[in-house]
Amino acid sequence: MSITGAAGAEGYAAFRSRDFRLHCAARLIMGVALSMQATAIGWYVYSVTESPLALGLTGLATFLPAVFLALFTGHVADTQNRRVIVTICFAVFALASLGLLFAAASRTEDVRWIYLFTFIAGMARAFANPAAQALTPNLVPKEHFANAVTWYSSAWSAARILGPAIGGLLYIAGPAVPFAVVFAGFAIATILVWLISTGGAPAKAGRGPVTWATLSAGLHFIASRKVLLGGISLDLVAVLFGGAMALLPAVAKDILHTGPWGLGLLRAAPAIGAISMGAALAHWPIRGGAGKKMLAAVGVYGLATVLFGVSQNLLLSMLMLAVAGAADQISVVVRHTMVQAETPDEMRGRVAAVNSIFISGSSDLGEFESGATAEWWGTAPAIIAGGAATIAFAALWAAIFPDLRNRDKLVGK
Repeated sequence: MSITGAAGAEGYAAFRSRDFRLHCAARLIMGVALSMQATAIGWYVYSVTESPLALGLTGLATFLPAVFLALFTGHVADTQNRRVIVTICFAVFALASLGLLFAAASRTEDVRWIYLFTFIAGMARAFANPAAQALTPNLVPKEHFANAVTWYSSAWSAARILGPAIGGLLYIAGPAVPFAVVFAGFAIATILVWLISTGGAPAKAGRGPVTWATLSAGLHFIASRKVLLGGISLDLVAVLFGGAMALLPAVAKDILHTGPWGLGLLRAAPAIGAISMGAALAHWPIRGGAGKKMLAAVGVYGLATVLFGVSQNLLLSMLMLAVAGAADQISVVVRHTMVQAETPDEMRGRVAAVNSIFISGSSDLGEFESGATAEWWGTAPAIIAGGAATIAFAALWAAIFPDLRNRDKLVGK
């Protein structure tokens, strides 16, 4: 049965929209390409440097443009055509991947070239994330929005299964091979987004002068709503301290004694858990106790990270990463649905930009934090400490953000 034929079922309601199908397909292909690229970059950099800190610097190269450009990129997403913004950014991703392709093909040992092209891709992502997030609610009816968020997140999770596995296998044929496939993926995703027929700037968006008030409106909006501030900031600290993705090349090579294919399996494992949970949530959505379920999910994420840190077995490590991915998917669906459903359309870009600082930015900065900590303490102790910190933060946030703890419904009070 086709997706459109099954669209009458509640679990596939968002796919009634042609534009959402294009948007979700672009998300999937883009995610596959990015995951392949991250796997290839991680193995390449660690093979050349054998330094966890060097791995962390790749995350820092992506984080810096995200944090410095975030307020401006949100304003752009709220005043310009969002579809055009995403299309241009995806094209820049493709150009940056060409630079990485040439660096890998030349077998350069100067990883500064890797950092440079990663930085360029980070600039594109800084503009693409708020525009893409703000575009999603424009593509489906309000009653299908939670379903759209679930499938949009699941597309990313599916990409994180396929991308690392494919990237790890292709790397065996040579470091340039995965980057060549990545370029093709970015090109296809660019075309798919361009074919979307809706998603221009909101009618209420102001085209007047750019001021600090217009740039910082997203910050003020989130700060004024404690349930959103609690949810976003909790994810920030969980990803910042509990994320272990940057260290997977070191875990694969030094602890589990496997190769690029093993790294691909490790990178895919969280996504296997996430897409499994995403499919479950699409058919059995969260209908009550949303805040408590998010807090519990973050605690489970931290516990799984601790157990991953002590594991010296590939299968056990994959299982713990899958559990962490499933728990993270619950947090993602709760947070994204609440944030986008409660944000006026004319502010969605700026709010999404702030969300990107907290979420995507913390992921990249977390990679640097993980690399630096592992350089000082060792890989396994750094992962265990990060997981333990995440459990503590979940308990702390439950106490200091009662609005989040007591939140019942995903959409509305």
